[in-house]
Amino acid sequence: MIIYPAVDVKDGRCVRLAQGKFNDVTVYSDHPVDMALKWEKMGAEYLHVIDLDGARTGEPQNIAVISEMAVRLGIPVQVGGGIRSVETIEIVLCKGIQRVILGTSAVRDPDLVKAALKNFENNVVIGIDAKDGMVAIEGWAKTSEFTAVGFAKKMESLGAKTIIYTDIAKDGMLSGPNLKAMEEMVRSVKVDIIAAGGVSSLEDIKNLKEVGVAGAIIGKAIYTGDIDLKKAIEIAK
Repeated sequence: MIIYPAVDVKDGRCVRLAQGKFNDVTVYSDHPVDMALKWEKMGAEYLHVIDLDGARTGEPQNIAVISEMAVRLGIPVQVGGGIRSVETIEIVLCKGIQRVILGTSAVRDPDLVKAALKNFENNVVIGIDAKDGMVAIEGWAKTSEFTAVGFAKKMESLGAKTIIYTDIAKDGMLSGPNLKAMEEMVRSVKVDIIAAGGVSSLEDIKNLKEVGVAGAIIGKAIYTGDIDLKKAIEIAK
C-alpha cells in the first residue's frame, strides 16, 4: 500500500479545508514546494496535490507552483483540480506531473474519460468524492445523481485502472476513514482504490491495509502531527 501525503494549494499557499469547505481554511505554509520536499525527505513515494482554486473555477490556477514541485521532487506527483479537457491534461502532463485526476469532468463528460484513458492510459486517475454515498462535483459544492459504487463500475468499464475514493464527511475531520464504504468499493470493482478522507492515526493505516486498498492519502493528520509519516509508510509497506 502506498501512502500519498497531500498538499492542497489555494492562492499559492499550502492549506487544508475541513469537509471541503472553502470558508474553513487553515494555512500550513506559504511555500507548498518546501512542504512537498519535506514529505519526500520523510520517505514519501508519491505526492498527491490538489489545486483547490482550479476545482472551483474549472481551470488549473496554481499550475506554476505545482509544476515546480514536480520538477524539484524525485518522486512522482498526481494532480487534481480543474482538469476538464484533453488539452488541459496534455498541458499538465508536459509540466513533469505523472498523473492527472479527473473528478467533476469524469461525471460531466464520459467522452472525456474515454479520450483521456485512450490517449494517456495510466497517467489518468478517476477521483470519486462521495457525500452520503453519492458522487459530489464542482469542488464538492454539488451532488450528482450517481452512487459512488455505481459510478466506479462505470469508470472501470471505460478502462480506468485507479480510483481515488474520498468520503467528504470524513475529510479533514481527523475522525478516521469510512472503512465500510472503502471495503464496499474494493469489493465492487477490480481497479486500484486509493482511500482518502479522515485518515488520522496509524491504526487507520493498518485498518485500510486490511480492507485491501492500494493506497491511502493523508492530509491534515501529517500537518497536525497526529500521524508520523515515516511510521505510516513503514506500516503501509
